Amino acid sequence: MHSDVRVACLQLTSSEDVQENLVKIRHILQEYGKKDLDLLLLPENVTLLTQNKSKKHVAAQQDAVQRLYDFFADIAKTWQMYVVVGSLLLQCEAKDAPEQPQKNQNKPDSDRYYNRCVVFSPQGELLTAYDKIHLFDVDLGSESWLESAQTQAGKKAESFEMLAGWQVGLSICYDLRFPELYRYYSQMGCHILTVPAAFTLPTGQAHWQTLLQARAIENQCYVLAAGQWGKHQDGRETYGHSLIIDPWGEVLAELPKGEGLLVTNLSAEKLTSLRQRMPVLQHRRLK
Repeated sequence: MHSDVRVACLQLTSSEDVQENLVKIRHILQEYGKKDLDLLLLPENVTLLTQNKSKKHVAAQQDAVQRLYDFFADIAKTWQMYVVVGSLLLQCEAKDAPEQPQKNQNKPDSDRYYNRCVVFSPQGELLTAYDKIHLFDVDLGSESWLESAQTQAGKKAESFEMLAGWQVGLSICYDLRFPELYRYYSQMGCHILTVPAAFTLPTGQAHWQTLLQARAIENQCYVLAAGQWGKHQDGRETYGHSLIIDPWGEVLAELPKGEGLLVTNLSAEKLTSLRQRMPVLQHRRLK
């Protein structure tokens, strides 16, 4: 890591229309105009946010997913940047069927998906993919969610190296509440943690920024968090408040509401200096 990088989080109100969402993504980038970004992070469920089973099934088929891959590969090449696609649905194959499903023992494989984050290089190459490990099964009283009913949990943390030696650790939304994942990334030498999300309004108001700042401070990493925002066609309301946070826990940039792009520079010198002056990662005793 020997130079600064310029990063962006894109905040969206994704609908049940995949093509509409793709058009909005390209429009927001064109409105920004410049081609000076090194990395772009998109939200969770960026191409489709719905509870409609038939829409999920269509969007998760191999040919439909390939078209999405082609779209984001083109975005990466056109803007010459790394693109972290917050998450897409990808249908599980029979060989991926869970050995011990969470609450879904009777679900056929054809109705099960991975919630997958994919990363493209500035050359349009698919670099890596991360499947969401922690699934959002909660009852908040006012609303309840059972993500495991259709989603297969991932099993492996994934990271990638971008230009100038910057290491990036991948996660998705509810993963944020499990600090051991991010500690693993810090031990693996990551400098940036990405958190694409569709945080609900009540959980976002209560915990979103606090958790993000904690992950940044305790791991001495930059945190990029791209959120869904607003009222969606399936009835849910998401919190927005996309954030970019430095390793000291300071908010460098925030987009509280609306659709748009959040852009800032990440300083390599600032990160290196902080880790040298306050080497908390070297002071750990319990491992």
